Parts: sequence; C-alpha cells; structure tokens
Amino acid sequence: MNAIVGSAGVILGFAAAGFGAISLVVGLIWQRPALLRQSITYAGLVFAGSLASFVAMERALITRDFSIEYVAQVGSSLTPPLYNFASLWGALEGSILLWALVLAGYILLVAIKFRHRLTDPLVAWAMVTMFLVALFFFGLMVGPANPFTTWSPPVGYDGPGPDPLLQNHPLMVAHPPMLYLGYVGFTVPFAFAIAALITGRVGEGWLVETRRWTLFAWGFLTAGIILGAWWAYEVLGWGGYWGWDPVENSSLLPWLTGTAFLHSVMVQERRGMLRVWNLSLLCATFALTILGTFLTRSGVIESVHAFTTSSIGPALLGFFAVIVIASVGLIGWRGDRLRSPGSIDSPLSREGAFLANNVLFGGFAFVILLGTVFPLVVEAWNGDQLRVGEPFFERMSVPIGLALLTLMAIAPALPWRKTNVETLATRLQWPAWFGGACLLIALALGQRGLGTLAGYGLAGFAAGAAIRQVVLATRRQGWRGFVGRTNGGMIVHLGVILIAFGIIASNAGVESREFRLEIGESGVIEGHTITLVDVYQEDLPRKVRTVAAIQVDGGEIHEPAMNLFRASGRAVPTPSVRTTWTNDIALSIFPVESIDDPIGIRAVYQPLIAWLWAGGALMAIGTVLSAFPGRRRKPTDPTSAPLPERAPEGASS
Repeated sequence: MNAIVGSAGVILGFAAAGFGAISLVVGLIWQRPALLRQSITYAGLVFAGSLASFVAMERALITRDFSIEYVAQVGSSLTPPLYNFASLWGALEGSILLWALVLAGYILLVAIKFRHRLTDPLVAWAMVTMFLVALFFFGLMVGPANPFTTWSPPVGYDGPGPDPLLQNHPLMVAHPPMLYLGYVGFTVPFAFAIAALITGRVGEGWLVETRRWTLFAWGFLTAGIILGAWWAYEVLGWGGYWGWDPVENSSLLPWLTGTAFLHSVMVQERRGMLRVWNLSLLCATFALTILGTFLTRSGVIESVHAFTTSSIGPALLGFFAVIVIASVGLIGWRGDRLRSPGSIDSPLSREGAFLANNVLFGGFAFVILLGTVFPLVVEAWNGDQLRVGEPFFERMSVPIGLALLTLMAIAPALPWRKTNVETLATRLQWPAWFGGACLLIALALGQRGLGTLAGYGLAGFAAGAAIRQVVLATRRQGWRGFVGRTNGGMIVHLGVILIAFGIIASNAGVESREFRLEIGESGVIEGHTITLVDVYQEDLPRKVRTVAAIQVDGGEIHEPAMNLFRASGRAVPTPSVRTTWTNDIALSIFPVESIDDPIGIRAVYQPLIAWLWAGGALMAIGTVLSAFPGRRRKPTDPTSAPLPERAPEGASS
C-alpha cells in the first residue's frame, strides 16, 4: 500500500510538472490567459503528489514496511522514533524525495503569492522554469532514484537502520532540511532571473519580486551551514567544526555567491548598475546548488557527508551543464538590454565598496571551487588521486577574510556616489578606536601572530562600524532602527563578526591532549583539570554504550561515550562538551576492550567556540529583521536611478 501510494504521488508530481510547463508555454505563445491561470492548479497537484509520496515513505518507515527497498536499507525496529523519521533523508532516494517536497512547496507558495498576476509573462515564465526544475527531480524518482522500489524480504528480516553517524545527534532532524530549504529556495530567484531574460524585462522590476525569496533562501542556507558545523563539533569527536570537506565546500559555494548577490543587488536597485553581474550571480548560485547535489549524491567523492555511488551522477551533471549553457546563452542574447544606465562615480563610494566586496566573494568562491573540483578533474583525466587539504584552503581564505572584514568596516560609512577622505575618516574614527581596543586586549591576553592580531583588530573595526550604524539608526528611527535591509543587515554583520572572533580565537588557541587514565586519575590541559570519576557500560537494544564520567575543574560531571552499534559493528563516539562563553573543553573517549583497563581520553581546548553559535543565531535574527520594510528613501541620483518598469497589459499589481 505504501509503495502504491508513494509511486502514485511521484507520477502525479511528474505529470503535473510536465503538463504545467507545456500548458504555460502554449498559453504564452498563443496568448491564452486561461491556460496561464491554470498554473496554480498544476502547482497544487505537484505539491499534492510530493506530499503524498513523502507521507507514504514516512508511514513505511514508521511501520517498518521492509517490502520497500529504501526502508530495508535505512530502517530498523531498533531505531528510535526521532531518527527513524529523519532517516527519510539519510540516504540517496529519500533525500531526493525531500528535495522534491521542498521544491513543490516553493512552487505552490509562488503561485499563491502571484495568483493575481499569473497572466503576467514574467510570472508565467518563472513558473515554467520552476516546473521544469521539478520535472527533472521527479524524473529522477521515476527513473534511477526511485524511492519506492519493492522486493520480497525474507521472513524475520530487520534492517540495519541509518548510518550510525546519522542516529547519534538530534541535529540530524534539523540540519539537512534547513540546508534543503536554502538550496531549493534559490530556485525562485533563479526562475525569475530566467523569466526576465526571456521576456526582456531585465530592469529592476524582477529584483523587487524576488528580494525576500532570495533573502530567506540565503538565511535558511546560513542556518543549515551553522547547524552542520555544530553537528560536526558535537558528533565527530575531533574537536573541530569545519574541515574543508568537499561536501562542506559545496554548501559554502552557493552561500558565497548568494551573499555577493544580496550586496550587489542594492547597487542595481539604487543606481541601475551591475545588471549582467547580478544575473550571472543568481544563475551561478543555482547552478552551484546543483553541482553540490552532484558532489553529494553521485559517489564521486568519499566523505562522511556523501552518499554512496549512484546512477544519478550523469543526470545531475547534465542538468548542471544545461543550466550553465542556458544561462550564459540568455545573458549573451540580452546583452544590449543589460547595459547599465549608471556608472561608478568614485571608488570611494558605497557602490565601489560593494563592487570590491563582490570581487572578493567571487574570488573566494573560485578558490574553493578550484580546490574542490580540481582533484576530481585530474582523477577523471588520468586516474591520479590528488587531495587538496586544509592548508591550501586556510592559506587562501585568511587574506580574503581579512579583506572582507576591512570592507565590512568601511562600507557602512560610505555614502552613495562619492565622498572625500576627511568625511570618511571622521565616520570611521570611533570604529577605529574600537578595533584598536580589541587589538590591545588580544595582546594583553597573550595573543601573538600577525594574522591573528590583524584578525582581532579588523573584526573589532568592523564591529565598531556596525554598532555605529545601529546606534545612529535607532536614534533617528527608534525601534525601526533594527528593521529594514540596511539596519537588519548590520545585525547580520554583527553575527558574522562574532563568528569571526570565534574562528580566530579557536584556531589560534586550540590545544589537544590525549590521556590514558584509570578511575581517580587526572590530567591537565591549558590549566584545566580533568578527572576520570567512573566508567560503566550500558547494554542497549541497538548498541553497547561505554560511558566515562569525567569531572572538569572539580565541578560538573561530563559523560563522553563510545557507542558500538550491533547492526554495523561500527564504534561511533559521542563527545561531551564543557561550554562557557570564554572557552570549550571537548571530551571524547577511544574504543575500549574492557572497562577495567585505563581509558583513552582526548581533550580539546578551544577559546570562544560559543561565539560561533551565538553569531549564527544573530545572523538568523538579522535575516528576519532585514525582510521587514525599512524607511523608504528617495534615490540618491534621480538621473541614474532606475525607473519602474511598466506592467504589461492585463497584469495587475
């Protein structure tokens, strides 16, 4: 029953997406408004099909319907309900199912939002684009990634359950869906960008339609990346939060280009500039989400995050190529219409700072893309296996990061069009003092190294600039000084700066030590004493859990564990972290043969790690505040500010 309902839902979604795209194209070519208005019906059918298949799979997992191969691979009667629910996106076919559900939800929301403008060619072509994207992903489930393939399990069969790493922390429930909401969310602005190129309405009108969609997609992706770093920190037992893993990089790439777009789009809206660049950024962002999907789900890389080898790799790579070729072709076709009416009057201006910002983000994305993809290209070309590790990425990212912090400090103080050095120096005086104070505090606390000290000073400089802007805004506007794109953006900046402080401090002050202790013995790391109080084992249905009770500085007891999963025979650690606002001590234990033997303990000391998670939360708050309308301002330059586009006949606002 589950397989029948699920397969029917997939077929319904596939058919609705296909017929929806065809119906809209016919309606656009033959100018049939009635066909265009049907897009909301097709959107509803796509969502209904995806929801039916999602519910059918969850029901199969909950009832342990092992007649479905996917459930047989990831389900188990011993899996706790929380992880059993989340196992839907724990492997390839289920992850595509979740992707389709999120995409169908976005399509339906767009159709509802623009229900009074479905006959507008811009909206109609955007719907066509989204239907075609949905058709591709439903096509994967109809073909090589069918989640409802059935088989006949032997009597008494019980599945292995999810990968042990995927049933070891509650963030498994939140991190992947949050990433998908970000990844898939960029489909909406991409679709409107394609629609603008097809219709020739490449002014600033389509940007207004997609601003909040882009902002929330970026916000979800940001939250997903932060939660992923937290998950790695809490689960993997290595004391880190980011290892420049190819799959980690594949989520960072669209975040970088999306961030660049959110900055440069303000230049286009305000001055009518950077049209080609903004369209290219949006198309690149969506293309990079597909490339990231290929890296994660094709099996071309080995990673703790990646799925096993599958047959959908060529399809994803082909879809990526189609997106790139179509985007480049449409931008080239509309080249004459994409000429900007304005120009940068002075590099010492808000426009100049945003342009420099985009160059840095673009360069950063290129470096990460090169380091991630180049080894794959070499291996495909001649079979040699190369590895681009952390030293390369860190060596390249540090100078770019410092330059971005500098721009974060200077850009808010710059007006549009141009300014002079004296005015800029006056506006930056207080932020510079704040940055200097941070530098002196770092020196007083014993921090050394040019890069580390420069990071502290520039992070403080940028923090001072953001605080100055928030203070000025609240003085002028009261509580509204916290909302709007500019003001909310400063809150996001403060979140980024907190993360920067955490990264700089944790990298500069990290200390790792390994001990082998018997009960009652102690070890010392960075002046903190850890004492082994007790060791015990728990014989649970799905695993054997060895727990070490460890006391830190004579206070609270922490219990890192080693879990030996019965089904797979794998030993997976569960670290325990002593967290304060000044430092963390992450404790984990090594596999043990007998609890009567001395226990191997790894302790990792890192300063200011909690600031990373606080910074991520502040970025989320700032994203929401940025979505609210701020105080409207008149264009700085009426002669070069973009004119509103005239709506086509028959379109309503």
